[in-house]
Amino acid sequence: MGRKVRTAVIGGVFAVMVGGAGYGAYNVLSAVTDDGGSGGSDRVRSGPPVGSEIEETSTAFLTAWQEGRSGPAAALTDNAAGAEPVLTSFGTTAHLKDVRITPSRATGATVPFTVKATVSFGGKSRPLSYRSELTVVRGRTTGRALVDWRPSVVHPRLVAGDTLITGEAASPPIEAVDRDGTVLTEDRYPSLGPILDELRAKYGAAAGGSPGIELAVKHRAEGSADTTLLTLAEGRKATLRTTLSARVQAAAEKAVAGYDESSVVAVKPSTGEVLAVANHRADGFNAAFLGTMAPGSTMKIISAAALIDAGLTTADGPATCPPEAVWQSQTFHNLKGMAPNLDATLSESFARSCNTAFVKFADDVRPDTLTKEAQDRFGLGRDNWKTGIPSFDGSVPASGGPDTAANLIGQGQVQLNPLNMASVTATAMTGRFRQPVLVSPKLDDRELATARGLPGATVSQLRAMMNRTATSGTAAQVMAGLGGSVGAKTGSAEVDGRSRSDSWFTGYRDDVAAAAMTQDGGHGVDAAGPIVATVLRAGG
Repeated sequence: MGRKVRTAVIGGVFAVMVGGAGYGAYNVLSAVTDDGGSGGSDRVRSGPPVGSEIEETSTAFLTAWQEGRSGPAAALTDNAAGAEPVLTSFGTTAHLKDVRITPSRATGATVPFTVKATVSFGGKSRPLSYRSELTVVRGRTTGRALVDWRPSVVHPRLVAGDTLITGEAASPPIEAVDRDGTVLTEDRYPSLGPILDELRAKYGAAAGGSPGIELAVKHRAEGSADTTLLTLAEGRKATLRTTLSARVQAAAEKAVAGYDESSVVAVKPSTGEVLAVANHRADGFNAAFLGTMAPGSTMKIISAAALIDAGLTTADGPATCPPEAVWQSQTFHNLKGMAPNLDATLSESFARSCNTAFVKFADDVRPDTLTKEAQDRFGLGRDNWKTGIPSFDGSVPASGGPDTAANLIGQGQVQLNPLNMASVTATAMTGRFRQPVLVSPKLDDRELATARGLPGATVSQLRAMMNRTATSGTAAQVMAGLGGSVGAKTGSAEVDGRSRSDSWFTGYRDDVAAAAMTQDGGHGVDAAGPIVATVLRAGG
């Protein structure tokens, strides 16, 4: 079940029509060449390209591409060596013919255009139509106006190293269904597109399908599933049952759509089954499963468990919250406006998300305390999860120096994603680590990761602290109105070079645990919190 190309119509007034008599492509091609190509100039120009240069360069490039002259077209870019093989594949491995490229009016130096062509292979043909754009820049050494090369110029789904190919599909198509038999499609659940591609690549043959003929993007990254752009001949679909819930997935899709660069995962703590996974990102990356980001104060769930399991304190024990804390010459602060409390308990400091309270324990923990807790109790960081599609299993490395303190508050070298954090919350709820799965392991007899889980006393304390956070702590406003058994933890992670922190939030309601992350989203309650609350509300 691959992704389909959506036909787009370019509106507005056409700046110039490519092909025919047009501009006289030969003269333009003789005047504009690549930085490293032949041809000379008496004068090196500077500054942004002017309107006439943008029109001439884009027209010449699109004309050459349309006519199948990949060498001359590549020479009109600022990276001829990178452009030529992609442009060549358009007419060779992709088997595209009768190409017509129509530009629209430029916006600044950017020229949008539509591509119409016919895909033909093995006696099968189908029309193809899509929209893309190019940008004209000034060559750094020659001063000539050139197309800023990137593979997405040729097709918006292409990135560096990708190629277009038409032929028998690499795997049979699937009809993915949710836990109740509802069909899952990219059209209805947009962020499932890459995930459905991965499921098809891994399980299409095992589920009993047969491949068809398709135009697809073959990705360079090892193990990445092809992305279907157009189906010329349908293969036999096989039904693949997933653990997803269409209802929860729909809520997750709607929730992330309100916040750019957001991801969320929901799991069923009693089984480890993934109920929803959604991403709203410009790059299409499945950050929900593959992200490697500092989780901020949501990490305090693991840190609190480690402190309790090591006998350093308890939920009702001391965890003083000074205005600042120093560890090996690095000074740590709390959120602006947080009043210090030198008599605070761990439960209070957890619910308020006091950084200094956790940093103060850096003197008492070993460099590997968090690492062992994450691995042995929560199943993280061993690179052995088998969810059904590629995933990152988290990393909580043993760290010395300032990172010993920073790791306790989810900074330093800790790297997690929403899948990991939803699993952490599920383990904190139940005491048992159940490796998240998207497809039943019975389908392919894969062995799931295991971990010891948490002692009952630790679980009861974590649940009490998370409930306090959800009802009267930093998460109270976001979790308001959610009935049943609830708990939460907020987080914000500072990222070098960015003025705003990443927003993190994780929570549970009855037998649903969810975690979300929004890059540049601010505090946990600003973006990730509302996403999680929406998902929990749908999952109840």
